[in-house]
Amino acid sequence: MDSVEIPEVVLNSGHKMPAIGLGTAGSMAPSAEQLTPLFIEAIAAGYRHIDTAALYRTEEIVGQAVAEALGRGLIKSRDELFITTKLWCTDADHDLVLPALNDHLGTLGMQYVDLYLIHWPVRIKKDDSDSTNTMHFDIRGTWEGMEECCRMGLAKSIGVSNYSCAKLSTLLQYATIPPAVNQVELNVSWQQQKLMEFCKDKGIHVCAFSPLGAYGSYWGINAVMESPILIDIAAARNKTPAQVALRWIREQGATPVVWSFNRERMRQNLQIFDWELTDEEVAKMQQIPQQRATTGKDFVSPEGQYKTLEQLWDGEI
Repeated sequence: MDSVEIPEVVLNSGHKMPAIGLGTAGSMAPSAEQLTPLFIEAIAAGYRHIDTAALYRTEEIVGQAVAEALGRGLIKSRDELFITTKLWCTDADHDLVLPALNDHLGTLGMQYVDLYLIHWPVRIKKDDSDSTNTMHFDIRGTWEGMEECCRMGLAKSIGVSNYSCAKLSTLLQYATIPPAVNQVELNVSWQQQKLMEFCKDKGIHVCAFSPLGAYGSYWGINAVMESPILIDIAAARNKTPAQVALRWIREQGATPVVWSFNRERMRQNLQIFDWELTDEEVAKMQQIPQQRATTGKDFVSPEGQYKTLEQLWDGEI
């Protein structure tokens, strides 16, 4: 199959981001020896946006795949790719942000990333495996560290992940460089209308993780891929349920970050740009029951900064 040309969106930083991303997280991911050729094949298929993070432990594999894709001539330069990585909670502090990014870049084998995100509005003690043992998260100081990375050219764009409207409002009071992206759980079974409207109003682009409900992973839900509404629409349109789910996200103005370790599905997921959903189909999907899968419950404890899920999400649950 020939490579698919992917449209781009323009972020508030002025940089362009491909309108679909390849995720690299997953509890049942293949070994590094299996992942590298999969990532190379994804690049050959047309993926130009690759999403990784310190937490995923895939940065080194992504770097190796990019280097090999360059060697094979699948891409002419690193600049053809859009690479996202994320600051983990143990480094969510003003003085730790830049050193952490330098570590990411070393692992990736790259001079810069296209997008650097604060993974959660949470700080955890270094070398502490207990995620509920949270420290005070300094939203202002941590963002100042992110801005420093951007000004140094080590991150072309900066943003956040898992931020509520309230936390974004607080951040925007201090930011001299506004977040370009908020990456959140977004799919037909968690449609996030309030957050979507807020981000659109503030010029913050939304990236959607778990666009298929993280189907098949230990923390995911089946509400997307096993939705009778989605299955019926897909059958009527001769599409896969995944294609319908991803197209819905595209039409909401968001960018899906989807992972699949199946070569055929990986290519199918790119086939979402040359057709549209009808108003009737969209209305049907609005009837799908809503449920957040990524609760963040591991960051909640009586002794931590967030004592309830309501506090973590500012009531947006």
